[in-house]
Amino acid sequence: MTALAEATDRQQILDAIVAALSDVLRQELTGVTEQTRLFDDLSLDSTSVLGLLMALEDALDMQVDPENLEQRHLETVGALADFIVESR
Repeated sequence: MTALAEATDRQQILDAIVAALSDVLRQELTGVTEQTRLFDDLSLDSTSVLGLLMALEDALDMQVDPENLEQRHLETVGALADFIVESR
């Protein structure tokens, strides 16, 4: 995969994460960056994380293996995007 294709793919994943977060949190989100912390900045909890992962599975046509998911993957939007890129 070329660097441009990887960057485009990653941007699509970031867009999907923000859209899924908006759905799960039931609010429009603005100013979300890769450094936005899921728990501290967006106040996600374990229930909303499950909803987020299910929404991302649907949006990105993928399966998240819970055994591969670690706390560090859920620290920031960027960390979650990295996890998804590595999982595909």
